[in-house]
Amino acid sequence: MHSSPATSAMADAIRFLAVDAILQAGEGHQGVPLGMAEIATVLATRHMRFDPSAPAWFDRDRFVLSNGHGSMLLYALLHLTGYAKISLDEVRRFRELGSHCAGHPEFDVAAGIETTTGPLGQGIATAVGMALAERMLAARFGASLVDHRTWVIASDGDMQEGVSHEAASLAGHYGLSKLCVLW
Repeated sequence: MHSSPATSAMADAIRFLAVDAILQAGEGHQGVPLGMAEIATVLATRHMRFDPSAPAWFDRDRFVLSNGHGSMLLYALLHLTGYAKISLDEVRRFRELGSHCAGHPEFDVAAGIETTTGPLGQGIATAVGMALAERMLAARFGASLVDHRTWVIASDGDMQEGVSHEAASLAGHYGLSKLCVLW
């Protein structure tokens, strides 16, 4: 994948923020932010629709990091895209009691965290529910009011859980074309 200098710079910033925070905390999973930084950057800068100044905007795209143990990818991305609740000070407090940057993402729409993830498979199953809700709301109120996507990053561990198979089957059955899973 060829990336622009701006994309490369943001991806590098995600990596550095993640590694610094993980080292400061003395624990954490660095593989996800190191390996998925470019993908997350491209999603956030070229594909996803969201507004950090209005984090609860109803028709925003949803982003789910199903493999929540790689949470620093999400926190670094939220910080760099301007979510006020995920300040640099919060990133520095990664895994500290009371921080918005917990070891696994914890639901807080105002911080840009769409759902709590942690148990493998839970995030992708929740994302299927989000995509189904989008489909049902669009059918009821029209695509001019409800027209967003649900983006998911899932790991091999997520895909090995039974709940992810059931959720994928449901997504296929309903043809949830606005659910985008990166595995």
